[in-house]
Amino acid sequence: MSSCPLVLSGRHTMALTPFLKQDMDFTECYGDSVSSVAAAARCGCRQRVRRLIKRGFSVDCRDNRGWRALHEAAAAGSEDCVREILSAAGGSSSGCRAYVNSLTHEGESACYLAARHGHLAVVRLLLKAHANINQLTNDLSCPLYAAVDGGYKEVVELLVSKGAEVNRTHTASCWTCLHQAVYKGHSEIVRILVNVCNLEALDDHKISPLFVAAQYGQQECLEILVNAGANVSTQAADLATPLLIASQEGHQACVDFLLDHGADPNIACSHDWPQLPIHAAAEFGHIGVLRRLIAVTDRVCDRGDGMVSPLYVAVHRHQSKSVEVLLREGYSPDAQDCTHILGLCSPLSFALCSTSNKPYSESVRLLIAAGASLNEEDWIYALATDKTDLLQLILEHRWIPRPETLTRNCSVPHHHGKTVLKLQEMRGLLCVALNQVHFAACWLPLLLKAGLEPSLLLQPHMFEQADSEVLNYLLEFVNWSTLSLPLKHILDRRRAEKTWEPCPYFESITCLSHICRLRVRSVLGPDVLMRTNVIQQLPVPSPLHGFLQFRNIPEASYKHSPPSALSDRIQEHSSTHQHRHVL
Repeated sequence: MSSCPLVLSGRHTMALTPFLKQDMDFTECYGDSVSSVAAAARCGCRQRVRRLIKRGFSVDCRDNRGWRALHEAAAAGSEDCVREILSAAGGSSSGCRAYVNSLTHEGESACYLAARHGHLAVVRLLLKAHANINQLTNDLSCPLYAAVDGGYKEVVELLVSKGAEVNRTHTASCWTCLHQAVYKGHSEIVRILVNVCNLEALDDHKISPLFVAAQYGQQECLEILVNAGANVSTQAADLATPLLIASQEGHQACVDFLLDHGADPNIACSHDWPQLPIHAAAEFGHIGVLRRLIAVTDRVCDRGDGMVSPLYVAVHRHQSKSVEVLLREGYSPDAQDCTHILGLCSPLSFALCSTSNKPYSESVRLLIAAGASLNEEDWIYALATDKTDLLQLILEHRWIPRPETLTRNCSVPHHHGKTVLKLQEMRGLLCVALNQVHFAACWLPLLLKAGLEPSLLLQPHMFEQADSEVLNYLLEFVNWSTLSLPLKHILDRRRAEKTWEPCPYFESITCLSHICRLRVRSVLGPDVLMRTNVIQQLPVPSPLHGFLQFRNIPEASYKHSPPSALSDRIQEHSSTHQHRHVL
């Protein structure tokens, strides 16, 4: 997922091919082929130019660039040399006109060279000599475009007053002079051009000058264009608006000005999905812009069908600050299911997928802390691994409810400041846990200490697949003498096969102290018993506190060698997963 990349100028640099590199000798230095008159003109030496002309030296000779003496004089800004050379160029008006409009090999006229260097007097003189004011160079530039590019306001004023074509497109990207003036930030020139140029001129990407101002943060130029009547909600070929591009680039002042002057923050800015300016700000972490857009953007993008929450793009670019701001401002951590648009079912699933082989990102922490719903795939990331950091993070912010309190209520209740896992989330947890028994030594202690009712795991699959230590650890949390016959049969078979070695006291009658703590847990509830200080408030000796909370039971050790990468394990789980409905 990306943010609609925008290319304005289409400029590319071509690398030399290997055979050209081998054939070209860059150490050889070629001599200057400029004529004597041209050399004098380059230095601005009028008297020397005059002497050379009187001695019969030609003003018509070209150097290896196709430059004549007039080109040198114009580029150097020597008005006097230009006069001398024009005087010698030909007696007739037609001869002088042909000479003054002669071009270099790059298609540059003397007027173009003078304008490019801001030589006002020389440009004025050449125009009087009938220089072609609109002559194009090989790269489609012209005297006016060159003066605009250089920021030479007086030259621009002169050329415009003399009838220069102001709306012609130049360069490979089809920019007008107004585009270039805005791009360079020449605000005084923009003030001149807005009175004579087409404000809505479009380049080859259908980008207007106002769009250019927004993209490059040229606030003063933007204000000039808007005040002159330019459309603030114009859209480029890819549907991007000035507000979108200013938000993407983080130009706060431009964003504020556009919004204050009618720019619509709810225009879809992409052919692929309904991208809005708020998405661009979130994706690139421009927090000030993001806060401004949150206040004016329609919240339908948060949960609406067919829309995409800005949380998705913030997660995509690991912009945790954007995630934090959006959640704080009330955007749903669950957003909407964007499987049909982006191939993603939730921001949390996307965040977990993006960091499956790394420490879990700040975005994951923020989404879980905000109450993002956990589906089966999310639980796989927490349970199908020998790493427990994600599961610990989840349990830090989630409360495992008692089975009897679970309902189909889709609301998100809270208990002791934590979000309570919903029925569907509990089903996903237990289903994945029972399919990941080989990692039970890692997740089982955490879940039981977090208040999971142990009887929920008294399932045939658990008894058949669990390691001997894991199975003993689980049995320590229940009354092993009251197991169902099918489970006892599995234990008998495993003991006979020597795949399970029970604790010695499992053979005897359950001790009264163990039965008592099971009763205490039943009365208080496993969640309250394991996650609160209620035990410390009971009238029992303090040495019993740890016993009543089952802290005396040694944990099983994880004995499997680390398998393949988590992403591969998740792929394997998805292909072999069986839905085990416990609740």
